[in-house]
Amino acid sequence: MSEISWFSALCDDDYEFLGLPDPLLVSSWEHCRNIVLTADRYRYDNVLLPSGYTLGIDNVAFAAGIAPLATHIRLLLAVRCGELVVPQLARQLATIDQMLEGRLTINIISSDVPGEKLESEPRYRRSTEIMYLLRELLNGNAVEFHGDFVDLTIEPPRIRTVSGRSPLFYFGGLSPAARDCAAAGADVFLMWPDTTAGVLEVKADMERRAAEKGRRLRYGWRSHVIVRETEDEARAAASRLLSKLEDQIGDEIRRRSLDSKSAGVARQAELRDSADDEGYIERHLWTGVGRARSGAGAAIVGDPDQVTAKIKELEEAGIEAFILSGYPHQAECDLFARHVLPNLDHDRLVFEPDPVAVG
Repeated sequence: MSEISWFSALCDDDYEFLGLPDPLLVSSWEHCRNIVLTADRYRYDNVLLPSGYTLGIDNVAFAAGIAPLATHIRLLLAVRCGELVVPQLARQLATIDQMLEGRLTINIISSDVPGEKLESEPRYRRSTEIMYLLRELLNGNAVEFHGDFVDLTIEPPRIRTVSGRSPLFYFGGLSPAARDCAAAGADVFLMWPDTTAGVLEVKADMERRAAEKGRRLRYGWRSHVIVRETEDEARAAASRLLSKLEDQIGDEIRRRSLDSKSAGVARQAELRDSADDEGYIERHLWTGVGRARSGAGAAIVGDPDQVTAKIKELEEAGIEAFILSGYPHQAECDLFARHVLPNLDHDRLVFEPDPVAVG
């Protein structure tokens, strides 16, 4: 039983043909609302609302707007640690959780402060402090904390989440500093696409790091998906997606991403370099998406049975949460829901958060 989630393209990442902008798919309230409501109607468990301070529409404002319209789906709200003061962020998140009747989850992004640049290791240490403080405030605790990056003495906000506890923290990153940060404060460690052997290797390392801090993690997989009635049709759809991409445009799209030099992005590039001539690193794992986007750069490709089998293979490897997307996002959300969701036991999982550690 896994959590099956979708993605709403708030960060200007929706195409019919990768790299070719389409005015009908530009990040907007109407377009992104329709993606979320489609996923809600099909009973996906959660939907990721990504964030980038130079791209797309603001996801916190969007979450507040969509909350009264969504009937059951959770919102996985991306929060950039470098952008908002922690007490203000805690109030915002508790308010949105109330609007959602307790259905908020949080994707922690270890971001820079806009206009500044911090090296990876101290940036993740700052994120560890922020995660700890945010959790404490959302749990209703007063805070007296004097860290390397945050100095804060404050009572908890009056506004509380529906449960009275912090929502779950989802977090991803492959560098040693990122892994230590996740081990200290995350609930769900998100991985970008990799071979099953690669997933097991990362998972084993993260289990060791979390155990050293007296914690336990759940594991998630963030990738794209292309499902059609036959494998040939799915592979043809993958090829069509790249059919109008110019290499220069793909390079520009990757470079402008805020995570373009991260260890995770480097791993996605390694997978592309190791793939076959059609871009497949495994029979049903296609790396072509990464030619025109940073971040998660591969897609599960196949017919309904093949896509289902790949998801179940990852479940056996320990993945419990899947955050999927496809191009265009609303159309692929419909296809996956009709072809694959009926094959999956995806009743909502309720993860219990672990205590957090600093350092």
